[in-house]
Amino acid sequence: DFGHSSELAFVVEPSDDIAVQEQPLILYCQVEGIQPITITWRKNGVMILDSENAFMLANGSLYVSRFQRVRGDGSSDEGEYDCMAQNHYGLVVSRKAKIQAATMSDFHIHPQNAVVEEGGVARFQCQIHGLPEPVILWHKNSMPVNTDNERYTLLPKGVLQITGLRAEDSGIFHCVATNIANVKFSREARLTVSGSHSTVYKDPMILVGPENLTLTVHQTAVLECIATGNPRPIVSWSRLDGRPIGVEGIQVLGTGNLMISDLTVQHSGIYVCAANKPGTRVRRTAQGSLVVQAPAEFVQHPQSISRPVGTTAIFTCVAQGEPPPQITWLRNGQILETSDHIKLKNNNSTLSIYGINQADEAIYQCLAENSAGSTQASARLTVLWADGLPSPPQGVRAETVSATTIQVSWEKPLQNTKEIIGYVLHIRKAADPVEMEYQEAVSKSTFQQLVTDLEPSTSYSFYIKAYTSRGASKASEVTVVSTLGEVPAMPSLFIKVINSTTVQATWEPSIKLGQHKGFKLYYRKVHLSQYTGPVLLASNVTAYNITHLDASVVYEVKLLAYNQHGDGNSTVRFVSLRETVERTVLNPPCDCMKDEQNNKTSTTGIIIGIHIGVTCIIFCILFLMFGYRGRLLMCKNVQEQLSTPQIPRSQRSTTGLVLNGATCRDRDDRGLNGKQLDMNELERLFPASPSQEQQEKGIMSTHSPSAPHDETQISTLPLDEFSIIEEQPDPLPKNPRGSSPAAPAPNHGPANEG
Repeated sequence: DFGHSSELAFVVEPSDDIAVQEQPLILYCQVEGIQPITITWRKNGVMILDSENAFMLANGSLYVSRFQRVRGDGSSDEGEYDCMAQNHYGLVVSRKAKIQAATMSDFHIHPQNAVVEEGGVARFQCQIHGLPEPVILWHKNSMPVNTDNERYTLLPKGVLQITGLRAEDSGIFHCVATNIANVKFSREARLTVSGSHSTVYKDPMILVGPENLTLTVHQTAVLECIATGNPRPIVSWSRLDGRPIGVEGIQVLGTGNLMISDLTVQHSGIYVCAANKPGTRVRRTAQGSLVVQAPAEFVQHPQSISRPVGTTAIFTCVAQGEPPPQITWLRNGQILETSDHIKLKNNNSTLSIYGINQADEAIYQCLAENSAGSTQASARLTVLWADGLPSPPQGVRAETVSATTIQVSWEKPLQNTKEIIGYVLHIRKAADPVEMEYQEAVSKSTFQQLVTDLEPSTSYSFYIKAYTSRGASKASEVTVVSTLGEVPAMPSLFIKVINSTTVQATWEPSIKLGQHKGFKLYYRKVHLSQYTGPVLLASNVTAYNITHLDASVVYEVKLLAYNQHGDGNSTVRFVSLRETVERTVLNPPCDCMKDEQNNKTSTTGIIIGIHIGVTCIIFCILFLMFGYRGRLLMCKNVQEQLSTPQIPRSQRSTTGLVLNGATCRDRDDRGLNGKQLDMNELERLFPASPSQEQQEKGIMSTHSPSAPHDETQISTLPLDEFSIIEEQPDPLPKNPRGSSPAAPAPNHGPANEG
């Protein structure tokens, strides 16, 4: 359908036009659809009757024989015209065509005399208003200006620019304005070119910058910028928002004027003209805004639809333009009035008709209009109605069951009940719009429905429809009933013991409580049946102290919320004050001043203790370091003694060691005790490596060739399995040379173990 009803639609609509005084005017209108079709015309919303001056042609167009801006009776042929077409399906209205008279005013800006030095820039301007926009041409010395000369630039708004002036440019200039209404001449102005070209430096200066423009898409914009200076400045253009100007449709007129052809909405913005001194950053700027408007056009057209009686019809109409267009809906050519039955949403882009009936069958039009133009699209609503449908259900009743439940009952229709396949119950809050309605389906043998999950203290409306395979019956009568009020929910309750005779009851305000007037607080000793209370508390109170209690018993505390519908369920808590009393006895009240002084003393003691501990640690570390160093020096001396060159076995004297009572002879009797202690200490601190143990075994088991074989076995024990004994040496006879280097020693036992 492309946005129009196939039964009736426009093929050609009237368009905006500019009419010439005393000349004929034709407004075109062509319609297609199912005949018979009647066409009429309106001007400014008033029906036009055929007369000598204006009448309708056979093809539906309107003919105005002599257009007049102002008639003798004060009326005018100017205005907004639209065409209406009607058949038995409905009526449609065309877009509005704006008709204006061609005019031309007098010049309100004339060119002025100018004296400019050679090489400079001259600018003449004249302005005049008219419909359509007058075309302005320039004459020099009564002859048209040669536009082939690159130094001469003619701008559409009546500006003449002459750059690089020469002596031959001197003369008398005037402009000529022309349109379909008239031709007019401006006053004359003289241009005098004086002196020779100056070489004195001059800063860049913009003589005329761009002016603010408001145009429509596809038109041409000319942004003027003329600059002077010595040397001649370079003119450049940019957008204030930083976006590129582009190259398509862009042209530079003269030395710096910007022309943009075939405007689009994207060309809107603020344009900056800059005059730059060559080779430097010295510049001057001027700016002007360009606003490009776009007439309204449809992005989505409304579509013709067919819907059964009682259902919902939705039309969607989306338009765009700059500025954004305003959408208006018509029904059979008349402005559509909204109601509970008819709703407009999404900035009038969506038309919804709820519970449609035969009276809603019509042609609906969407008119989109802004300052740049208007457009329209139409669609038809067909309401389906079948003969033999059931009559509306009877005796609809609604009874309140609870705060959230209502029982709805009804009786079957009086007529055409055989084809009924079920019922639909329509439910809505009485205060809500129609589009908030929802439905519940019911079987054909059921004549009552329990509606649940409703809101307390709320009015609801109900009606019933009977459905067949061919459509629905008309709606039954509407019944309205309210749900019961609801008591508040249980509050949350917390008990805090303040002292041995007082507790504090606290609770949190919550939306879940619903509407409530306040709270009731009860308390009692658990072994009693009688409560103390109620204590009535306002709805904004969230805490209450219960005093003068007995610390030896357990108390029960109960809290509930109430409203005009009654008391809600209560929250119960139990509390004992006995632990508080025991804590008071075990922990008597403190002397705060004394505790504060003790705390200060304790803090000072801790700090002194820390200092003493750190000092002890430092001394321990130093002691260990120096002791370890002394041990290392002793080990070094012993190792030097052990590493002296060996002599033949025959010349060696044995070294006596005492191990668990075993004695060995020293090389020298002098200092025997001291030597034994040094060697034993060395062995305790530095256990011999396996290689050293083997070497010692070899030395200890070596005997002279003449000596008999000694089967004494020397075993190496871990240091923790033997002890070192210090004993006085007994006088020993000297063994002859070549005797065994060691002999079994008597066992002195563990009496002197160290």
